[in-house]
Amino acid sequence: MKITEYIDAVETAGSALAEAAATAGPDAEVPTCPGWRVRDLLRHTSMVHRWATETVVRPRATYEPGAAETELDGEELLAYYREGHTGLVAALRGAPEDLECWTFLPAPSSLAFWARRQAHETTVHRADAESALPGGPGPVDPALAADGIDELLCLLHGRDTSRVRTAGPRILRVRATDTGDDWVVRLSATEAPRAERVGQRTAAPDADTELSGPAGLVYLTLWNRLPAGPLATAGSARPAGSVTLTGDAEVARLWHETSGIV
Repeated sequence: MKITEYIDAVETAGSALAEAAATAGPDAEVPTCPGWRVRDLLRHTSMVHRWATETVVRPRATYEPGAAETELDGEELLAYYREGHTGLVAALRGAPEDLECWTFLPAPSSLAFWARRQAHETTVHRADAESALPGGPGPVDPALAADGIDELLCLLHGRDTSRVRTAGPRILRVRATDTGDDWVVRLSATEAPRAERVGQRTAAPDADTELSGPAGLVYLTLWNRLPAGPLATAGSARPAGSVTLTGDAEVARLWHETSGIV
């Protein structure tokens, strides 16, 4: 995706998050984040947005922690969130293409990293806010979702900090049926997951477990944002909407329990 597309996604998802939070109210429970209410989600996301903005605008050459989460609540908290989100979008749009600042994942440039990371950070938390509403999380654009699956599998869980480990070698295959994207994730007891894309002309190895479905639903499932989704259930074959899990359910259960990003 282009940097401008990522920034557009930050803007769109952030605005939708605010609307969902306003509708649900600050005291509403967030089912996708057990123990959180909407105010906790707004405080967390506000902190992340402002931290990312400071990193880009200053710009920071090394890691610096963000400021403490605000204690604001109600309408003041919602206004504070909107202000921080607007500032992040403006910072990304105004940053030079040759921006150099601290990042923590490989990317073509510092700006590409922050635009991409905040696009998915905000999209996932948009789903959290919408989970507080009766209709649950809304759809995710397929292209954005496929990009986010790639970031999650190939980069975020490629770090040693990933807690996903299996008793022995296992292979998880992930397929986005609407975009044609396909990944193979090799799991082990001693190393972080190793993921790679499978090309149309490349034969995929036999997988112990396969997750397949539209990119948007697979994205939310891998981020554990679909309530009672297939990765939270046992059974050798379990459809959830149009997302299907086949193979070894233990791999799916393990992913659900250990894949949260710390």
